[in-house]
Parts: sequence; C-alpha cells; structure tokens
Amino acid sequence: MPRAVSAAETDTGEQQKPLSDEARSAFTPPLGVPLPPPPEDEHPTSEFAVPDGLTAEAPTEPEGSAFVPPAGVKTPSNNQTTGGFPVITPPNGIPIVRLTKDAPWQDRMRTMLRMPISERPTPERVERQDDTGPAVPRVLDLTLRIAELLLAGGEGAEDVEAAMLGVAHAYGLDRCEPTVTFTLLSVSYQPSLVDDPVTASRTVRRRGTDYTRLSAVFRLVDDITSRDDFTLEEAYRRLAEIRRNRHPYPGWALTVAGGGLAGAASMLVGGDWPVFFAAALGAMLGDRLAWLASGRGLPEFYQFVAAAMPPAAIGVALSLANSGLQASAVITGGLFALIPGRALVAGVQDGLTGYYITAAARLLEVGYLIVGIVCGVLTVLYGGLQLDAKLNPEAALRHVERPYIQILAAMLLALTFCILLQQERHTVLFATLNGGVAWVVYGALADTARVPPVAATTVAAGLVGLFGQLLSRYRYASALPYVTAAIGPLLPGSATYFGLLALAQGNLDRGIPHLTQAAALALAIAIGVNLGGEAARLFLKMPGADTDPSGRRAAKRTRGF
Repeated sequence: MPRAVSAAETDTGEQQKPLSDEARSAFTPPLGVPLPPPPEDEHPTSEFAVPDGLTAEAPTEPEGSAFVPPAGVKTPSNNQTTGGFPVITPPNGIPIVRLTKDAPWQDRMRTMLRMPISERPTPERVERQDDTGPAVPRVLDLTLRIAELLLAGGEGAEDVEAAMLGVAHAYGLDRCEPTVTFTLLSVSYQPSLVDDPVTASRTVRRRGTDYTRLSAVFRLVDDITSRDDFTLEEAYRRLAEIRRNRHPYPGWALTVAGGGLAGAASMLVGGDWPVFFAAALGAMLGDRLAWLASGRGLPEFYQFVAAAMPPAAIGVALSLANSGLQASAVITGGLFALIPGRALVAGVQDGLTGYYITAAARLLEVGYLIVGIVCGVLTVLYGGLQLDAKLNPEAALRHVERPYIQILAAMLLALTFCILLQQERHTVLFATLNGGVAWVVYGALADTARVPPVAATTVAAGLVGLFGQLLSRYRYASALPYVTAAIGPLLPGSATYFGLLALAQGNLDRGIPHLTQAAALALAIAIGVNLGGEAARLFLKMPGADTDPSGRRAAKRTRGF
C-alpha cells in the first residue's frame, strides 16, 4: 500500500530538488562533493600592499582636505594671510555689491546689465510690514511701456535695456532679464530657481521723433530708480501725462525749420543768399509732399522719394534757366535735410555695444531710406540731363573758405535740426553751440591742417559725442538731444550728390568713389559720436561696487570665438 508522506519529508524533498543552471555558480562544488581544504601557504594579498622585505616611506607632508583652506588664505581664527593664494570664497560669504545712487541711472543700470544675473546686487529697499509690494505683471507692464517710448524715440538698445532693468529692479524684481530687438521688447522675471518665470512682451509698431517726450521718460526713470517712495500708481500717472503731452512745435514750424536747414546746408558748401532761399523753398515743398504721402498711408520709403524730388527739380530748373545760381548747392542742401543721421548713429552704436540684431535692422532701415532718396534725386537728375541741363559739380560747387559765414550757417543748421527733432527749448542752445564747435574743429582740421575729410569728421564727431555725454550726465538726461542735431553740419551731403549725379550721367568710375566716401563719412560720424560718449564715461567716476575697484565690465560678452 502506498505510504503517506509527512510534511517534513515533503519540505526535505523540496530542498533537495536540484537547482537550475542559472542558480548554480561555477565556483560552487556539486552536491555530494566535499569542499577542498584551504591552502596553508597562500593568503589573499592586495596589489597596493607593500611586499615583504620593503619598508614604506613616511609621508613628507600630511594629505590635504577639500574642506581645509590652503595655506595663505584668511581664516576666521587668525584673519591673516601668509602669502600665495588669493581668496576665492571667504568663509563669511561673498561681499554684497552696492551701487551708489548719486550716479546717473544709465551708468548704474548699465553696470548691472553687464553682470551675470547671479552676481547682481539685490534691491536695496526699505522692508515694510503688511506690504507685499506691487504685482509682478503690473511692474512688467510699466517696464515695457517705458521701454516702448524710449525705443520709439530712437534711443539705443543698451540704454533701453538699462531703463527696463532699472524700473524692474526698483520695484523689487531682482532676477529680471530684459531683451530689445528693434521692434520687439520682452522682459522675463523668475522669483527663484524653483518658481515658474513670468514673461511679457510688447511690439513697437510706430516710431516718431520727439525728444521732449524722450527727456520726460528719462526723468521718470531717474525718479523711479533714485526714490524709494515712488509708487507704481504715481509712475503710471506720470507716464499717462507724458503720452498726452502735445509736441512743442506745430507742423508749420517743422516745415519752416526744414527749409532753414536746407538753406544753411547750401551755404556750407559755397552757396549765396539766393541759393539759400531756393534750397529752403525746395525743402519746404518736399516736406509738404512727404506729409501728403504720409496722410495717404504710403510707406516711409515713398515719403523719402517724394521729399527728395522738389529740391532736385528746383536745382535742375535753375540750371536750365541759366540763372547763374549754384544749382548743385541747392540740391545738396535738400539732401542734408533728408539724410537719416539719427538712425545711422543709433545703428552703429548698437553694433559697437554688442546688439547686432538691432544694429542690423537699424542699418537696413537707413539703407532703404537712402535708396528712396537716391530714387527721387536720380529720377529728376536723369530728366534734367535729357533736357540738356548743365549740371557740372566741379564748376558749380566750389570750395570757398568763409569761416564766419560757415560757422553761422552750421549753428543755424543745428538750430533748425533741434526744431525738427522736437527738442525741449532749454536744450536747443547747447545743441546749437555744440554744432558750431563741431564745424570749427572740422574746418580747422580739413582746411588749415589739411587732414583727410574722414579723419577730420571722426575727430569733430568725437567732440560732439564727448560734450553731449557730459551735458547729459550733468542734467541726468539722454545724450541724443545734445548730439543728434550737432552732427548735422558733418553729414555727407555734397559727397552723396556728387555720386548720384555721376550715376545719372552714366559715369560709374566717378560715382562709386563719391558714394563710398559718403558712406565712410557717415560711419566716421557714428563711430566718433560713440567714441566720444565712451571717453566721457571712461574719464568720469563710474559707479561700481564698494569692494571691487575693477571698474565697468566690457560691453562685448565674448571676444569673437
């Protein structure tokens, strides 16, 4: 009979069941085979152990630790250094960088803008109880509205970013990153590394020239960044007042100023009083025609085409009438009133400070406007040549040295330029004098010292930028009202006309060098203005850290590689 199997025997049978190949080790003897005895003469050794018969050398110096400061570093116990190592991270932490509020906000914010976000100082504000501060979206909205007015007014990209950072920093948003790309403004704020960032953006669709509004925005930013009690509601109220303010000069005054600018420019290149009035008439007709095109909604390119045609037409008419007047001076004066010197200076300045996208967009805009001027002038000149107009620039546009008349003409040109830029009345005198100084320096170098025109223009524009930067720092305002109008007498109007006339006559060998010289003079003006401004910041006391005497950081983030 079959015998019943007990539970103990069942467990024993299960335990004695052979293991699978995966569970069996190659170094384990099979069941039933006894283990071999361990060898008596062999012992496990390490390859790092010292063999028998050799003695280990005593260490010459104790091994260092990652948590022990090297020799020569200050420690809390002795607070002494014995030489050698610089202090990288002190035991009591990195000292706080503090920026004095006695300096202009442009310099303070530019210093912070060129710092990594981890090294920027925290906002210095009074701690208040029962007050959590303004809402982040409202601060970002105010920042973008202020930046829109600055960028639309022609301010450089670096100063716009500095203003955005200053407003956000003043209201407690210390981890803030502004971005400017010609028509797009954006700002991002991240409270901490574990919080979600808040980003806002705004598009600049319309740009205008109103330096009065630009100066008011600068004063608003200065109040926000220097006063601890300036509330967000007060900032919005001031901003609304700035937007509601009307232009200081009416439309008819702008038209008359454009005529005066063209007439003064014609006298700079050797024209007389009849030429002055002829150039002024052509410029005023061109201005009214451009306003008509603007009212019809035409793009700015066609507005410049329309504005360039009346001065050229009057010059051709004077040549056909054999009036004996300098027709070339009339056309050159009209070109002075149209060359976009403000946009050119801003574009080159953005490129020199590292904002290449904005600089490329500004320079492309300048290129389109100049092409519009070329199209308008060439159309009229080509028609005049078909009618046998005697347009000979070498005979009609002679170089004469009339220092007193030319200095007065240069100052009148700067004065009328100030009106066209809608500047505040208290800045007109300084800009006018700055323009006269620029022409005196240029005339002394080009006529007396026989310096090449490009070098003389660079030096004169550098002085314009230097004086403009000094005046702006003294008044805590933008440098554009003191610089843009003052470079008017240096604009390359005659070289541009020579090149266009040669192209209209089919003489490329003579036209291309003149246009190249005009481009070189324009770049010399822009680089000189920027260099003068940088020289002013270099020699004046810069705001910086109390413990860091190294000065301002470079504008360029890399060295090109």
